[in-house]
Amino acid sequence: MWQLLVLAGAAAFVGAQFPRVCVTPEVLRSGQCCPSPDALSDDPCGSSAGRGRCAPITVDARPHGPQYPHDGRDDRERWPTRYFSRACQCNGNFGGYNCGRCKHGWTGANCDQRVSVVRRNVMQLSAQEKRAFVSALDQAKRMVHPDLVIATRHYSDIFGPDGNTTQFENVTIYNHFVWTHYYSVSKTFMGAGQASFGGVDFSHEGPGFVTWHRYHLLQLERDMQDMLRDPSFALPYWNFAIGGNMCDICTDDLMGARSNFDMNSLSTNSIFSQWRVVCESVEDYDTLGTICNSTETTPIRRNPAGNVNRPMVQRLPEPQDVADCLQVNTFDTPPYYSTSSESFRNTVEGYSAPKGNYDPLVRSLHNLAHLFLNGTGGQTHLSPNDPIFVMLHTYTDAIFDEWLRRHSADIIVYPEENAPIGHNRGYNMVPFWPPVTNAEMFVTAPDNLGYSYEAEWPGQAFTLSEIITIAIVTAHVAVAIIFAFITCAVRARAHKMEGHQPLLGDQYQRYDDDKSQSVV
Repeated sequence: MWQLLVLAGAAAFVGAQFPRVCVTPEVLRSGQCCPSPDALSDDPCGSSAGRGRCAPITVDARPHGPQYPHDGRDDRERWPTRYFSRACQCNGNFGGYNCGRCKHGWTGANCDQRVSVVRRNVMQLSAQEKRAFVSALDQAKRMVHPDLVIATRHYSDIFGPDGNTTQFENVTIYNHFVWTHYYSVSKTFMGAGQASFGGVDFSHEGPGFVTWHRYHLLQLERDMQDMLRDPSFALPYWNFAIGGNMCDICTDDLMGARSNFDMNSLSTNSIFSQWRVVCESVEDYDTLGTICNSTETTPIRRNPAGNVNRPMVQRLPEPQDVADCLQVNTFDTPPYYSTSSESFRNTVEGYSAPKGNYDPLVRSLHNLAHLFLNGTGGQTHLSPNDPIFVMLHTYTDAIFDEWLRRHSADIIVYPEENAPIGHNRGYNMVPFWPPVTNAEMFVTAPDNLGYSYEAEWPGQAFTLSEIITIAIVTAHVAVAIIFAFITCAVRARAHKMEGHQPLLGDQYQRYDDDKSQSVV
């Protein structure tokens, strides 16, 4: 056990991930993905056991922002109805694509027992815990995902040349994690001979940045718990807000030191030097209309603080940057994009300065940490290939969760419409299955998602009203003390003049009478 962490009508041009049991020609054509739980047979969604039912999928129909002007050209629109119109809708705390498991934070046969894990600072783990975590990541890189597969063709070609051979393939647990991120940021293919449209991103540059990546991490954490058969496993975090130009987790006992022979490569003493990246052939995806598959290509590249052409990204964020970010009061502001100012989301994502003011030249916090890595981890479509991504984003999520707690944020502060496509409050996040909305992840994690962070945060600064209140109270206390002192002095003088005797007579020994005793 892990002691470190207790306990339609238009053409569509992007692939998708779905349960293996739902990608047969018959199921795809039916538009219904409602399998039975593993322990039950011929019982869609465990309906007879009260676990769930097969129901129409609800999609967000509210207007999105102007950043995406090609409605009808991308199958990620109104996700996931290009592929399925019905899915399992689970009751109570039951969850999963077939209602065969529990939602995050719950366990037991009836999913009625709370369970929680603790995400800790990776630098505070013991040597044994570090080895176990690195080994678990490597195992996830090599083990085929037990439930999910990825599409290798666009929907128009999904049934294959013969019209009856669906184009999906297996993928490992960790490569699925990488693929999911690639899928969410990939361009919209506009057709052969036309330039792909790159002004679309379902997981960045909008309010869904924090909610999308939160679920992305939860999915990996759950997959690894299942892989290890250890419900206490939790993803640690990397506190990247330490300043300076040193990558403290870039060591061979963690994420891999720098190679002695190539400053852009990892040390051969690290298991991660053997990893190969997926989703690298973006030019082919954009010009030929192909989709990233599970083919691994080149090694991870990394050269922390090595971008001499951009001195700004040669240093990590400072602790004060986190303190300032947490004091930004508003979750997001129009246009709910990478140009938003006085927006907590845009600040933690790193397009605004730490105090919230938008500056096109600034890269801070999350963005700065990625760019500091200067390699695979600094390229959006490739970044999860570098395992540092996992811990960089758990810390970003920790900042998000602390902000939710401090500001007692309600879902009403999350924009309901006019955010970039994919980022509205009720949008089903692309490409997760079963469908999950941004709103479902806009909650405090310890109370709702079954995990918490063991982290220390900078104290909150007093507001102006609090400063005024403290000053008034202090003044009143000072006046009361002065008044009491004057009153006592007057009474003492009066008593002396009236011949009053002291309370203690000579029969009581006083500490200062005995010279052999220390005087207090």
